[in-house]
Amino acid sequence: MENSIAHIASLIGEPVRAKILWSLMDGRAYTARELAIGVDTSPQNLSMHLSKLLRAGLLSVEVQGRHRYYTFSRAEVADVIEAMANLIPAGQAAKKDADTIPIKFCRTCYDHLAGKVGVLIMESLIRQRWMVYRDRELEVTQKGLQWFKEWGIDCEEVARQRRSFAKPCLDWSERRHHLAGALGTALLEKMLAEHWLRRTANSRAVVVTARGQQALEAHFNIQL
Repeated sequence: MENSIAHIASLIGEPVRAKILWSLMDGRAYTARELAIGVDTSPQNLSMHLSKLLRAGLLSVEVQGRHRYYTFSRAEVADVIEAMANLIPAGQAAKKDADTIPIKFCRTCYDHLAGKVGVLIMESLIRQRWMVYRDRELEVTQKGLQWFKEWGIDCEEVARQRRSFAKPCLDWSERRHHLAGALGTALLEKMLAEHWLRRTANSRAVVVTARGQQALEAHFNIQL
């Protein structure tokens, strides 16, 4: 077990591979060329690193025509990368940088919502008793099941997915929990579909629209 942990840690900790894994945290699939540009390395060097990550089962690749798209093999890999970000000293993580402020305010954490907005939504779900903590997982109450259903999310259907249904994910910038798991994904997709949120190009940052600000206040009592 110790050797296996050391092997995975060495794979993740190598600087180029760490950049590759962090780039994939927006939940999108990327070609090798796109990743090479993003992490500032040569295609040949990137290919070597991708091969190691694929052999370790951390990444998967999908072929479409002439293109090969890389992404995390499973959501748990993204959970590990987000958890590692929480090991960054608080003072260093809180450094005010103009390029990171939008990321800290509202972003995607692989396939669910994170940042200040994600944390506030999570806290509202708990405060309104739509969800409660059960050990290290989250449970939707009867009141919550009804609310999600009225909003167009069938929790029973979401729970059938072969992954964790709902769990707290420690946010690296807020140091509080946001909602992860299949329900977190469903909630993000619903907010995007309702145009509460809008993705931004080449970034994990997510924009809260004017419609979204009104909806967040109405449903979650969140004022932005």
